[in-house]
Order: sequence, then structure tokens, then C-alpha cells
Amino acid sequence: MSLARTLPADLPAAVFMVLHVPAYASSVLPQLLNRAQGLHADHAIEGEPIQNGRIYVAPPDHHLLMNAACVQLGRGPSENGHRPAIDPLFRAAARWHGSSVIGVVLSGSLDDGTAGLMAIKMSGGLCLVQDPTDALYPSMPKSALEHVEIDHVAPLAELGALITRLVAEPVVSPASATRPELDALGAEALVAADTATMIGQHGVPSSFACPDCHGVLWEINDGELTRFRCRVGHGYLGQSLYAAMSERVEEALWIALRALKESSALLTRMAERASHRKVSSLAAVYEQRAHDANARARVIEDALRGGPNDRDSRTVSAGTSRIAPHEI
Repeated sequence: MSLARTLPADLPAAVFMVLHVPAYASSVLPQLLNRAQGLHADHAIEGEPIQNGRIYVAPPDHHLLMNAACVQLGRGPSENGHRPAIDPLFRAAARWHGSSVIGVVLSGSLDDGTAGLMAIKMSGGLCLVQDPTDALYPSMPKSALEHVEIDHVAPLAELGALITRLVAEPVVSPASATRPELDALGAEALVAADTATMIGQHGVPSSFACPDCHGVLWEINDGELTRFRCRVGHGYLGQSLYAAMSERVEEALWIALRALKESSALLTRMAERASHRKVSSLAAVYEQRAHDANARARVIEDALRGGPNDRDSRTVSAGTSRIAPHEI
């Protein structure tokens, strides 16, 4: 909302915005943005034409994409654990609009947006990030700065004026993407749109399993940036992959804890029944097994209590992308 207030209503560009929201959640972001009384915001609709002076917001559970002239929505695999995700938007913008794109990464957790900014940079566009020292959650801006040659870093209060100035300037950055690179961007855009499955020739098999579907992850090297995709299309950067793996480990520990607690309760009941039948030797065996199950459960409880509690590991994350009018 702070950024939207500083964008003029006659901005000669279209703005695409992704906010990480759960698939089951309702989104009131367009209504909130419209309170800023600047650009008109709506949830994006499949096939609607791209128009200047509008904000297209990703609806829950859909990737926000585009082609040369129209908005596209996709229910392809999640990326960095999210749908909508920022990287698919940036990638589609880079594929279809090249050097007329400005990609902006705002406050947010982990590393969604980094690979997308790299695609924008490769295609000749401009890359902006919110100053990490100004961000409530600095992980996403920091990740972008670590891996991508960023054109401008600014606090949130200055980003609107900076975007407005850049939109008004002639596009002078030549597209640097090669035909194979553009084809790769197009293939990944199709994955996000759920019109194709991921193919292995863009990487090599890694030793890691996909946290979502447990298939093999393919390792893709974009310069110094390494990312991962499985055969059906789930995508991750390093931080997001680690976070997803950590969540799966915790889920497995809770399942193991529940199983051990149930085993202990069952063995205790069996020991009581054996004792009631005066079969003391069998009761002792059950009691010892129940004791062992409780001991293992305590180890898991200690591990769960001692898990990470990173303030910056779970929060909403946002990204925007601009399309210049002469490219629409």
C-alpha cells in the first residue's frame, strides 16, 4: 500500500503484483491497494488484455503470468513452496517483454524472486530491490543482491518515485538472452501455466528429493545461482529448499512422536492386563517396552522443542513487475 500510494494514476505502464498467500486464503489486496487512490487494482483474470495504469494482483492458488498482450493464470506446480510465486511472474515478463521490464523485489522471506530477477537481467530489463535495512523481512532483497546485478537499491519510501522515473525513460538496455535461454524461459513459463511438465535437459539429476512429490530434483545452474526442479515442475532455490526440507523433517518427527506415544499407551495397557492375569513376567516385558518407547519419545520431544525459531522464516513476501507501453 505504501508503494501504491506513490505511483501516479496515469503511470504509462502496467503493474503485476504477487503476494505470497495460502491457497485456501481469501485475498483482499486489490481492495487495500485501491484505498491508496492511485492505480486501480484488481485480481487478474485469464485472457484480459494488459493495460497501462492498472495493477494486476495474483489471485490465491494461481501463478500470475502473461504473454505478449494478455494476462495468463496458471495452476502449475508451486515454486519455492508458493503458488502464486514471484519467480514465474518475473520469468514470463522477461520472456515476452525483454528489456522493457522492471522487476522489483520487496520485503519477504527466503529467496523467491531471485531467479526471476536473474531472468529479467538476462533479457535486458532492470532490477530493483528494497533496501534490506529498510525491509521488515530482509531475506528476499538480500538474496537478490547476493546473486543478481541489481540496478537500483532504495528504501520503500523512494521506490515509487524511482519506478515512475524509470518508466518514463527510453528503454536502452539491449536484450542479452540467447535463443536457447529464451526457449528455456518459455518452457518454465509453460510449467507454471500447467501446460507442460518439466523436462530434464535443463539440468542434471541431484541427490535430493522434492519435498512436495518426493521425485528426483534436477539441478539447474544459472551462472552462479543454483536452483532445483523435479520432473513434474516443483521449483526451489537453496534457502526455500532447505526450509521445505526442515518442514518435512518436523512433520516426520511429529508422526514418529505420535506413534511412540500410542505404542507406549498400548504397551502400558497390555502390561496392566497381564498383571491383572497375574502373568508378572509378561507384564514386566510390556512395562520395559513402554518405558523404552517413552524414552525415545522424549528424545524426539527435545528435538522438536529445540528446533529453529527464525523470525524471518515465515512471512508474506511481495514482488512487482512493470511492462512498458511500447512493448504491449
